[in-house]
Amino acid sequence: MNKIDLIVTNLKKTFNRRLVFDGLNFEIKSGEKLIITGKNGSGKSTLMKILAGVLTESAGFFQYILNDKKVDRENIYQIVGLVSPYLVLYDEFTAFENLKLFARIRNIKMSDEEINQILKKVGLFDRRNDLVRTYSSGMKQRIKYASAILHNPLVLLLDEPTSNLDLDGKNFVDELVEDFRSDGIVLVATNESQDFKYGQNIINLDNFHNIQVK
Repeated sequence: MNKIDLIVTNLKKTFNRRLVFDGLNFEIKSGEKLIITGKNGSGKSTLMKILAGVLTESAGFFQYILNDKKVDRENIYQIVGLVSPYLVLYDEFTAFENLKLFARIRNIKMSDEEINQILKKVGLFDRRNDLVRTYSSGMKQRIKYASAILHNPLVLLLDEPTSNLDLDGKNFVDELVEDFRSDGIVLVATNESQDFKYGQNIINLDNFHNIQVK
């Protein structure tokens, strides 16, 4: 059993002269789930990108503590799985080929059977050899989930988790969040009230954003 903590301290992000958020502080520990909400433009996706290590904060800091040791910034990708509308899929590849590529990018050795098991889990096994460009938006969203859980991450970051999903897809997300590893943490960025069930606590970014920096 692992012990993972995420500690966010006085986090600030600006774009040009616009302050997106400032003074953001929270801590989340193994087994906990947190909702990040706020109006469109409040910085939800920006915060997720920062916590995934793909965008740099302007001030303050955050850190993942794994088994009492700080995770280096360059290794965050090893423990984090990110699902987001802006993630890029390769339309001229099949679902299987996309996951094979994502595994290679993460330097994960996975057998074809292991990839097929992930595809079964997200409900795409029967379409695994079809080009992604033939997929519906909901099916593409499922591939993003498959990519996020390939490496069995300790941290799951879900940005607009039920976007483009039908009822079956939303039920899938319900099960994924409910069954996520007991020693992991989940952060969900959403302004959809029906998604608030995914977390025990809520942080509203509207309280931390959108004033002009002088």
